[in-house]
Amino acid sequence: MKRLWNSFQIAFSMYSRLPAVQCDWSEENMKYVMCFFPWIGAVIGALCFGWDCLSAYLNAPDALRNVVLMLIPAAVSGGIHLDGLLDVADAMSSWRPREKRLEILKDSNSGAFAVITCVVYFFLLYAVLDTVRGEMTAVYAFAFVISRSLSAISVVSFPKASGNGTVAGFARKAQDQVIRVCCGIYLILCAGIMAWIRPVYAAAALAAALLTFFWYYRMAMKNFGGINGDLAGCFVSVCELMVPAAVAAAGLLVNIIG
Repeated sequence: MKRLWNSFQIAFSMYSRLPAVQCDWSEENMKYVMCFFPWIGAVIGALCFGWDCLSAYLNAPDALRNVVLMLIPAAVSGGIHLDGLLDVADAMSSWRPREKRLEILKDSNSGAFAVITCVVYFFLLYAVLDTVRGEMTAVYAFAFVISRSLSAISVVSFPKASGNGTVAGFARKAQDQVIRVCCGIYLILCAGIMAWIRPVYAAAALAAALLTFFWYYRMAMKNFGGINGDLAGCFVSVCELMVPAAVAAAGLLVNIIG
């Protein structure tokens, strides 16, 4: 039990800005970290849904509602996944050989394409969230658990771009099968609850997440020869844009048909 508690603390201290007790990052304590990674998504989803309900109760302006919804994930995660998206944008826009792209991922400086990608990402997210209302928001709240569950599965399943780095370190110490089963259960639970809320929104959300997961694998293998922390973070960020976009599109389709 203590080992699980330590893995929980490491997950929250590594992937969030939420209070967590510092503990020894030993091999034993690292085994189940990825099992608790999606729990951070559950906190983000709960905060987003809670803010949506509160903003509706207070009759807050749409702009305030949308901006806070955009900022909650970045505030809780500390922007760690968004940083991965921007690093990948710089690397992919360089059109350099694989080795040079991997070097760019390690560069702490942001290039022009990272800035452009950040601006475009938040504009698109704002437009999407402005459309996501009512039941769609409840389904959207699960996007953060889904993205992190799939990301955790990729960490213990996909080839690594190099033998060094955080992802490679976690993968070496992780209990692969336990993490796959655990995250698979999270995905099934999310699918079931979302389907209970609205089946068409659930189908759209899951389809978008799985398609993004497939894109992530192909992009990483083709351009980097595997995954690392930046690529995993890129996937989380893109997935958390594509899922609400798909839900919003499903909502528009329902309105047209209905």
